Amino acid sequence: MTYAAIRVRGVINIKPDIKKTLQLLNLTRVNHCVLLEEKPSIKGMLHVAKDYITWGEVEKDILVKLIEKRGKLEGEKEITEKYLKSATSYNNLDKLTQAIIDNKFKYKDIPDVKSVFRLNPPKKGYEGIKRSYAKKGALGYRGKDINKLIERMI
Repeated sequence: MTYAAIRVRGVINIKPDIKKTLQLLNLTRVNHCVLLEEKPSIKGMLHVAKDYITWGEVEKDILVKLIEKRGKLEGEKEITEKYLKSATSYNNLDKLTQAIIDNKFKYKDIPDVKSVFRLNPPKKGYEGIKRSYAKKGALGYRGKDINKLIERMI
């Protein structure tokens, strides 16, 4: 399983250990999204930064849209099927996204790819950036509902 993590809150009055964790996760700005594999170390970092990010399991169709519309190479170039065929062992985007979801391939291992997706703020806004998702807010673990949020932000 692959997680999508999105930074929701900014840097004002943030504790140094949380700031360092967000840097390690490569979530340096608000509305940035990264793909993370499911490992105990990653889960621990997500738990440390839970008051500043939201995360959940990404689905294949949303991941395809995310890479097509927001995936960038160095120099702000688009990721094309032709480039994927020449740079990776996967012939098309569907096979690549399935391999990413199954943790057989990492998105950041594509040559010259930017590992961060820069998203728009969500249409109709966040639910509330100071409360957890369980309390009708926007922070913390949200499971499969992360896909609805990503779709609003693409």
